[in-house]
Amino acid sequence: MEARQRMAKKSRATFQKREKERARQQKQHDKAQRRVAAKEQRASSAPRLEDDELELASMGREPHGAPA
Repeated sequence: MEARQRMAKKSRATFQKREKERARQQKQHDKAQRRVAAKEQRASSAPRLEDDELELASMGREPHGAPA
């Protein structure tokens, strides 16, 4: 009789493992889809500034120290 009880626990654990693995794979798939969507969104948005242009654009926003 005890053998049957152990067998039931093993199959439940196996089922739980299988479900956990499916959830992990689904999460990976969803994450990959979000990455692709974000990449497409970045590609279709405003063009990126070059390093020189970025420096010029940020110059006016730099915090200044307190006057001495």
